[in-house]
Amino acid sequence: MQITKTPIEGLLIIEPKVWRDNRGYFYESYNAKLFAEAGINVNFVQDNQSFSQKGALRGLHAQAQPFEQGKLVRVLQGAVMDVAVDIRKDSPTYGQHFDIELSEENHKQLWVPAGFLHGFLTLEDQTIFTYKVSNYYDKDSEIGVMWNDPDLNIQWSRDIPESEFLLSDKDQVLSQFKDFKSPF
Repeated sequence: MQITKTPIEGLLIIEPKVWRDNRGYFYESYNAKLFAEAGINVNFVQDNQSFSQKGALRGLHAQAQPFEQGKLVRVLQGAVMDVAVDIRKDSPTYGQHFDIELSEENHKQLWVPAGFLHGFLTLEDQTIFTYKVSNYYDKDSEIGVMWNDPDLNIQWSRDIPESEFLLSDKDQVLSQFKDFKSPF
């Protein structure tokens, strides 16, 4: 397993070693010892999974304390553009984002610690996205920012027009980043 730092402190790309043969493939997606050696010392308490059609955009979301969540995200089927935005007020990269394509083909995962907004855009139909989280879901702790915030300037897709994005009602009315008060 290879764990690589990103330009934003705390975000890590995890690339498992994949063994392939005529039957298919096998890989280890999580190893507590290796993760701890990389600084990911969490107790995962909940696994979440979503199924989406091409163009579904989910985010940008987080949970405030005391229900903040670290997330280990990956794609089981299909592909996504995954985005994390640093909302740690004392961070030198506050307000900056990192994006990466996660897919069933590349098997990459992203570790998104607490203190980040998170979202993704599905790039293929029938995409299955899964994430392990370090705290339980709490509706009253939900926070978020508009996916198309001009200050964040996230380039979500090179192939899917924004007019075709599929959004929840909740994600269409989130605040702008300039009005967002980070709890981190």
